[in-house]
Amino acid sequence: MIQPDNSATTFTLDNGLRVVCADIPSDVIYCGYVVCAGTRHEAPSDSGLAHFVEHMTFKGTENRKSYQITNGLERVGGDLNAYTTKQETVYHAAILREHFSRAADLLTDIVFRSIYPQKEVVREVEVVCDEIDSYHDSPSDEIFDEFERIVFSNHPLGRDILGDSSRLRTYTSQDVLRFAHQYYRPTNCVFFTFGRIGPQRVRYYLEKFTRDIHRGETSSVPASAFCDQTLTPYEPKQISLDKNTHQAHVIVGGRSFAGTDERKYAMILLNNILGGPGMNSRLNISLREKAGLVYSVDSYLSTYPDAGMWTIYFGCNETDIKRCLHRVSAELDKLIQSPLTPRQLEAAKRQLCGQIGVANNSFESRALALGRTFAHYNVIRDTAETCNKIRALTADELLGAARETFGASQRSVLIYK
Repeated sequence: MIQPDNSATTFTLDNGLRVVCADIPSDVIYCGYVVCAGTRHEAPSDSGLAHFVEHMTFKGTENRKSYQITNGLERVGGDLNAYTTKQETVYHAAILREHFSRAADLLTDIVFRSIYPQKEVVREVEVVCDEIDSYHDSPSDEIFDEFERIVFSNHPLGRDILGDSSRLRTYTSQDVLRFAHQYYRPTNCVFFTFGRIGPQRVRYYLEKFTRDIHRGETSSVPASAFCDQTLTPYEPKQISLDKNTHQAHVIVGGRSFAGTDERKYAMILLNNILGGPGMNSRLNISLREKAGLVYSVDSYLSTYPDAGMWTIYFGCNETDIKRCLHRVSAELDKLIQSPLTPRQLEAAKRQLCGQIGVANNSFESRALALGRTFAHYNVIRDTAETCNKIRALTADELLGAARETFGASQRSVLIYK
């Protein structure tokens, strides 16, 4: 049984910075900033800028050289990292409790006081362009971006996170500063902590390290700007591209429910039944165990506050594409046509909640989820609550969710061969 976590505390500093602290029995503190600035916040002409700002944030601040940032936590055994998604940019650290103030100081410095020097822009852009080239060399990765462009056509959620090399090479320090000044401000950020540290101590250090950081209310871009990005109509497509790949790569999928929609819990369970990590997933049994057509097949569910997407991915021999697609369609049709039996439903719930409980042992993952959820939904959702929602699902609710999302007329297919 997963126990509910009622130890999280939230508060807001005078400068508008929201803070969420979860007090759990760990002397390693996981902490960081969630900046609500992702790919979807870029202007159409700012391809890849959110991700590039993340890279540049480590290249020097008003108080630190780049080497001081690199060594700031590692010299005491800590870890500093960052990543960019469609929805946010996250800067996070893992550190012993005794060194929390060091981490909070460093994280605050790079988020709010980075200077983005031009000489570093010129140097780092080539690093990112190499990253883009490497990504394009991996069709099993590239196909996911291509598929998102289909599902979210003519919408910011369909843009590549890494951006375009030719556009990146035109950016200057002023472009990076412009984006940072729009979004890297306290009212558009959340600071999170996860570990044995009281909120009073967190508040003390954050007030100390952000005393010169103001709300930035004069910015022309509100924190909730993405909410005005009306979703474009979804038109399912069937596309096959000749990529001269060693094996065929295939994605089947479409739009799903938004993160604010309670039906997402039904989709979480359906996704796990279809192609979750268990070897007993329906797609794995059908395509691999029974037919030997693929090495692996997986399904995924992506949710944003205003949108969602489901995908099924597999790689196979080009001659087996039709057979694989037929088996995928058969499994989707089963979920659309017939409700799960009580025994099937109970087994599926038990398996998913067990997987969630095992994953719950990763404190870093829980910390990041805590920060992201509070940043975008302004709530705290623990794993016990999630499992309670899943356990309450009925067979009819799963059937309804499947019919709204998995229908043949709603499926897009993308093939690399």
